[in-house]
Amino acid sequence: MQGTRVMHIFVLSKRKITMNVDNVKSQMRKGMLEYCIMLLLHKEPAYASDIIQKLKEAQLIVVEGTLYPLLTRLKNDDLLSYEWVESTQGPPRKYYKLTEKGEAFLGELEISWKELNETVNHIASR
Repeated sequence: MQGTRVMHIFVLSKRKITMNVDNVKSQMRKGMLEYCIMLLLHKEPAYASDIIQKLKEAQLIVVEGTLYPLLTRLKNDDLLSYEWVESTQGPPRKYYKLTEKGEAFLGELEISWKELNETVNHIASR
């Protein structure tokens, strides 16, 4: 009976740790999402489905319900613009691209990312 109780507590603790780790990982991904989208659009204008596919390939899982509000916010902040492009398969597609302000903002994010990465590496190496 005692061994079963210890095992049960261990399983509950392990589940709680896993849930906490998953939550932290999710928050870290959300924090990086804006930066990653802007990096993709820095390379070339992209259709929302293409952005989702590239983020999934990079294992930064994103669903439309997450992406579209973020694209709208970035557009409202004048960091992105879009243009409608005729499609050979169906209706016209909205292609997003960085604005001049978006390019400058991305430059600032890149500096912040490098500083943060250096800080984490410094702490980890101690």
